[in-house]
Parts: sequence; C-alpha cells; structure tokens
Amino acid sequence: MYRLGRSRALASAFSAPKVSPSARLQSIAQQQRRALSIHEYRSADLLRQYGIDLPKGSVATTAAEAEAVAKNIGTDDMVIKAQVLAGGRGKGSVSTKRAQGRRARHLLADRGQDVRRPDDRLQAHHQADGRRRPSVQRRLHLRAQVRPARVLPGHSHGPCFARPVIVSSSQGGMDIEGVAKENPDAITTTHIDINVGVTDEIARGIATKLGFSEQCIEDAKDTIKNLYTIFLEKDATQIEINPLSETSDHKVMCMDAKFGFDDNADFRQKEVFEWRDTTQEDPEEVRAAEAGLNFIKLDGDIGCLVNGAGLAMATMDIIKLNGGQPANFLDVGGGATPAAIKEAFELITSDPKVTAIFVNIFGGIVRCDAIAHGLINTVKTLDLKIPIIARLQGTNMEQAHQLINESGMKIFSIDDLQSAAERAVQLSKVVKMARDIDVGVEFTLGI
Repeated sequence: MYRLGRSRALASAFSAPKVSPSARLQSIAQQQRRALSIHEYRSADLLRQYGIDLPKGSVATTAAEAEAVAKNIGTDDMVIKAQVLAGGRGKGSVSTKRAQGRRARHLLADRGQDVRRPDDRLQAHHQADGRRRPSVQRRLHLRAQVRPARVLPGHSHGPCFARPVIVSSSQGGMDIEGVAKENPDAITTTHIDINVGVTDEIARGIATKLGFSEQCIEDAKDTIKNLYTIFLEKDATQIEINPLSETSDHKVMCMDAKFGFDDNADFRQKEVFEWRDTTQEDPEEVRAAEAGLNFIKLDGDIGCLVNGAGLAMATMDIIKLNGGQPANFLDVGGGATPAAIKEAFELITSDPKVTAIFVNIFGGIVRCDAIAHGLINTVKTLDLKIPIIARLQGTNMEQAHQLINESGMKIFSIDDLQSAAERAVQLSKVVKMARDIDVGVEFTLGI
C-alpha cells in the first residue's frame, strides 16, 4: 500500500527514462551511502513504539524460542517469515513436500514441528542466512490488503523535488511494476510540504483512496500520520508497508515493513544504527565503508581506483568502450591518501579475477606526487604481480610521472585517458590468457 520517502530518491521509476549501466551504478552507490536497512522484526519494534498495530509475534533464533513465541501467540494459525535484508522475499521457496510452492515469506505453520524447525522449511530467495532467524507471527484473516507502489530511485520531475513523498496503491504487491504499466491510475503519489506535514485531510484522503472501510478510515488516517512521524523523527529515507491491511474485525494492521535510514544521521540515531546487521552485507563493502571508501564489486577483471563518482563513471565507461570489463566501482573520494590507496588495493586484489588495475586520480586536494609515493609503496608492500596503469592528473603531475617511471615497479604512467584505458584492457587480456594456459608473465616498462 504505502511507501514514504524523499522525492529526490523516490521519483517514479515507471515514467523515468532508461539510463546507462554506469548511471544505474551511480544510483546504487548513492543508495549504499544513504540508506541503512534494518530487519523487518526491528522495523516492527519501531512501529510498536509509535502505537502502530502489527500481528502478534516475535523473532526467534532457536527452536525453543520459536516454540515459546508460538505459545505466547496463543493460536495454532501462524506464519513463519524469513528475516533477510533483500527485496522480494516473498519469492523465496519452500523445500519440503508438505509446503512445496508456498512462499518463504508467508509460510503457514502450527505450534508443532513447523515452528520448532523453521530452518528446514525456509529457503530464502537470495540470502539463506535469514533462515537462522525467522519471525513467527499470528496469521490474520484480512478483509483487504493494500500494497505499495514500488518506486525506485530515478529522475525527479516538477516543483516537488526533494520533498517527502507518499506513494500508495490499492493494487500490486511484488508485481507493482505490472500495475504501473497496465493501470497507472491505481498508483497515487502525494507530495508533502515539509513545513506542514501530513494533515488529517491528507491522511484521510490517502486512506479513502486505498479503500479502507468507514469503520477503519480514522484508524488508517492515524496510522499514516504516525508513519510520517517515524519518517521525520528517525531520519528515514524510506518507509515501506506491504501490505497495510484491514482485518476481518476491522483493525488496521501493518503486516510487513521495510525501513531505510539516512546514513548521515547515525550520530543522532544511535539506537537505529545499532540494529545494523553487517553479517548480511557484502563483507568487502562493509570493510570499504569502515575505511571511508565507496566500493561496489562487479563481474569484470579490471580493477578501478578512482577519486570522485563522476570520474569513476567515466573510467568504467571508457574501459567498457575499449572492450574491457570493470571489476569494481571504487571511489576514494577526496581522501586519496597513501593509507586509503593501500586499503583500496587490498580490496581490489582480494578478487582473484582481477588481471589489471586502472588508477585514475585527479590530484587537487592531495598532490599527485604524494599519491604516486603511496602507489609505489603499496605495490612494494603487497608485492603485486599484476600490471597497474596509473593516470594521475593535477597538482605536481610531472613529479608523479617521474617518480613512477623511476620506481622500477609494474606501474605504467599514462597521461591520456583513452591511451590509459586501451593499455589497461590490453594488459588485462594478456594476463588472462596467461592464466588460462597456466603461464607466468613478467611486465617491464618497455612493453
């Protein structure tokens, strides 16, 4: 039914033009920096703090805890839900014959073995670790289910740029994109004036369009207003309820929740950020974040070390243009210090597929000669055997070029971007061919 976010990041993906792979990657990088995700059971705890109704239940880490939760629920009609930090959890599968074809997110259970042994029955679509910590909840019979418009980061249009936005729909679910294509009028977008907030009139209007009965309109209105309060007070970037439902006894319930929070607010949202589960994140990306690096692993074989998101996009595009495949997005930002360069190289070379590294840095705040020293020392310390192509532009670039050429390291200092990209692709192919036939390759600066 309901997704609340900031219109800068929640412009409609349904009407947005198609974008290039590098632009999509930039969007991913922005999400990585700005949106802490928490587990559904943590979101449920937060909702309860604000007086919002949810099905009775709790998370369980052991069979004994699951049984205790089931007894506390007081009914034999329950649902087991995988706790994973991924979208589309409802597309998970169930491995036992008894429940074959049911979805991991809505797996029916009873107080017996089904609850005590959820690990054997839940198989999450992407992240199987979520099976170890399922949520056991009471199953409710619903009069109506109101599902969210799944709006993704894209291009923002109109005068409401950077305002909070509520996107809601009485149709959809996991296939809301199909609804947007076939019946776009079923999706409602409401921009919120940050100085006014969600008024009774706005909230009641949204609840009415969502189809709540007369008995539930006021409760639905209050729920929508409380969700907006959470959004503001907890520095959220997104609040998604899927579905927000009316039960058969006319109660408004949040049946599922997905929250995202602004990473820049970690200093004042201590409790929320303590809920972060790094075990379900990419360990390399976690390590990079701790070092102040913006790192996303890709499928190619040419490692990229760049400062600035725009330059990183251009670097990956020109590698692709010359027939190569970037192995990562790695932006060291303005802090291209020797320590950051060393950490970046360790991240890049931890991928065994990497056959060459393209360093493309503009030395403004940090001088090129200082970057060159850090680069040379890192290659020596790590004893790197793969070729490194360095394009350093900016302050003291001539000194940097001289330092690299006189170092004797396998670093090829090239000023022209196109020439540097060509060389990176060529050397990567040489190393790859040598590996394929199990032959060692030595590079010299005269290549």
